[in-house]
Amino acid sequence: MNSSAMNHQHLSNRIINMGESATLKMAQLARELTAQGHKIISLSLGEPDFDTPDHIKKAAIKALEDGFTKYTPVAGLLELRQAICTKLERDNKLSYKATQIVVSNGAKQSIANLSMSLLQEGDEAIVLSPYWVSYKEIVELSGASCVFVKGSIEQDFKANAEQIKAAISDKTRMLIFSSPCNPTGSVFTREELKAIADVIAQHPQITIVSDEIYEYINFTGEAHVSIAEFENVKNQTVIVNGFSKGFSMTGWRLGYIAAPQWIADACVKMQGQFTSGAACFSQKAAAYALLSDMTPTFKMTEEFHKRRDLFVRLLSEVPGFKVNNPTGAFYVFPDVSAYYGKSFEDQKIENADDFCDYILYKGHVALVSGDAFGDPNCVRLSYSLGEDDLKEAVRRIAEAVSKLK
Repeated sequence: MNSSAMNHQHLSNRIINMGESATLKMAQLARELTAQGHKIISLSLGEPDFDTPDHIKKAAIKALEDGFTKYTPVAGLLELRQAICTKLERDNKLSYKATQIVVSNGAKQSIANLSMSLLQEGDEAIVLSPYWVSYKEIVELSGASCVFVKGSIEQDFKANAEQIKAAISDKTRMLIFSSPCNPTGSVFTREELKAIADVIAQHPQITIVSDEIYEYINFTGEAHVSIAEFENVKNQTVIVNGFSKGFSMTGWRLGYIAAPQWIADACVKMQGQFTSGAACFSQKAAAYALLSDMTPTFKMTEEFHKRRDLFVRLLSEVPGFKVNNPTGAFYVFPDVSAYYGKSFEDQKIENADDFCDYILYKGHVALVSGDAFGDPNCVRLSYSLGEDDLKEAVRRIAEAVSKLK
């Protein structure tokens, strides 16, 4: 037996059974091809191409110069938690106490804290599909199973209240979704969220996890709506948010929850054993970001809106692409199943994974298979790049697919 096989035997089933992040895997493949000298246009990662605004960076520098380099409370600096409460009142008309806020090393850790605190073996979590890739793996790591409720492209990928109602069982303990949505860019309306709230309110054992990380990247012309605004489910709802998308602070690794007190307390307990508090100077800068000039955030959203219009128009002109019009985030999620069964040279397209591999190696554009997000007919493209790169990416994609017969 070789050493790699022996080492594999000592891995836990937990890690063996866990899927690798499809977005990170495609980003790594793109980096490898770039290192080989290829000019890859990567539309695979959900990372804004804008720099963190200068006033936020300066706040972090000042914090360092002032000596903020020590451990923080597990739940986060009181200053930041109070700023989050101010933001929730200001932007969402929601009242929370600082003790109900838990700051983590990114929204991903916030979701992991929730899953490990609320779910156990035999429980079920309803996941609205298409879904962000990590929901499934995080839920299953807790011992629970996922029940996927799918919204089709004809529904703008939004599952409705009746579908959710039909999926609830006596094992259901969680409902998790994002709005604006990764990977589809869909935004649930107030009416759609109210209908879902009215269903969940009949089941007090279910906690709603509302991922609102893309809150500020919204093109609907309407204010962001959180399902926590509905009084009949506020005490069943946890808001997940953070700083990566709206403030272009991806590398700062800061997310947070606003939750009923008992859930916040459980997440503090969980986080206390895993990572403790997030970096102190990052938290100081984040508190400043929430309470200072939001103009850079709004300008970034305006730019994403323009890119959305351009990208959707260009992709809609590619034969075989079925494209809806996303109303938030910075993704397009076209159906490309018209190409399944087609071939070029020795490569046959059987599924979305094959399609993404083909576009990467023949077109030098990195996409992510929709299979990882719960829809095997689709692929996810991020338009978090400049207009010239987006135009060139679509040109390459169109050229590559034109060869498929």
